[in-house]
Amino acid sequence: MSRQGELFSVAAGADGASLSPELPLMREQLLAWQGRLAEHQGPLYAHTTSGGAAPLLQGQLFPVAADPADPLAVARSFDPLRLSPQSLSFWRWPRFAQRGAALYLVMDRPPGLPVPLLLYVGETGRADQRWKGDHDCKGYLAAYGEALARVGLEARPSIRFWSDVPAAVAPRRALEQALIRRWLPPFNKETRERWATPFTADPG
Repeated sequence: MSRQGELFSVAAGADGASLSPELPLMREQLLAWQGRLAEHQGPLYAHTTSGGAAPLLQGQLFPVAADPADPLAVARSFDPLRLSPQSLSFWRWPRFAQRGAALYLVMDRPPGLPVPLLLYVGETGRADQRWKGDHDCKGYLAAYGEALARVGLEARPSIRFWSDVPAAVAPRRALEQALIRRWLPPFNKETRERWATPFTADPG
């Protein structure tokens, strides 16, 4: 494990949410971790076609010049800020706005950073069901919020749904992977080691 990984190592329970009392995460370390993520993702917001200036859309991708059959081209043009943020408890609402196939993005908006942080990208064939029950990302979010709260920082998590995606599983997952490779969200299993994600006992 790298020195950075050692710095952020924690002991966690089965839910990945408990921090080790022997190695508490310090405020400066958490801010630095967020800052490194913002340094990577910030320029990606600036290079999307909308520049974040267009009105928010509920689950629909803004028009892009990219070939919709080319996941890499679509990922380069995709702007998460064009999707409406929702509470993580959306699934408790009497009526669901999200149904069917979708990609979903879990984000945080730290008050001290100029851009939101894209923490997780996922795909589902049933947007109204996927976030119910157990989910790996929920454990990360719980530990993330706990770590921030312990040092007087605030988590402002939200979830955004993009429903203008392929209904077929294979192309939808290809688009999910293209977004993960571009944005490198730290709570996806493909990127946890890169960011030395400090919020679980299992970095891989």
